[in-house]
Amino acid sequence: MRHVPLPRGGIHPLLAQRFSPYRFDPSVTIDDPTLNLLLEAARWAPSAGNSQPWSFFTSRPQEPDHERLVRHLAPGSARWATDAGLLVVTLTRRHVDETQLPYSDFADYDLGQAIAHMTVQAQAMGLSAHQFRAFDLEGLTKELSPHAGWAIVSMVALGKAAEEPPVRRERRSVADLLSAPWTAPE
Repeated sequence: MRHVPLPRGGIHPLLAQRFSPYRFDPSVTIDDPTLNLLLEAARWAPSAGNSQPWSFFTSRPQEPDHERLVRHLAPGSARWATDAGLLVVTLTRRHVDETQLPYSDFADYDLGQAIAHMTVQAQAMGLSAHQFRAFDLEGLTKELSPHAGWAIVSMVALGKAAEEPPVRRERRSVADLLSAPWTAPE
């Protein structure tokens, strides 16, 4: 394995070494204990009012539901996502129970927190994750038919990367993160 220099600043190696592979090793499977740990990590994510407005539809190659997901992938994501050991459809519930609020402004944010927890857990287990939205949303929603109030947001491919992380990863600077909304574009 190639040594990838860590960014300055002392961020945790699990975060610094994370990357989104475009190739997965199709021979590496995600077993039930591993799947359960990934879901457990997501379960412990913070959420507004502890509402936990997320849910997942999971499928692994060789499972009957796998083709139900794969047939809705865009050609670009189908090239690499089909080899992942696990595909996860992420859903959020935008209605807040037991309130008069018709819509939660934080449901998608909270789902993102759960996915972040899942991906860091995957990294800690030697797996990689690639989050994406390159699929037929309308077709997949019709296919899975979630209950009213639930919406599919994205998918995550998880498995063993079949490629090395890039030697150098370009990221926006911290200064840009702090100033971009208030600085005129160049």
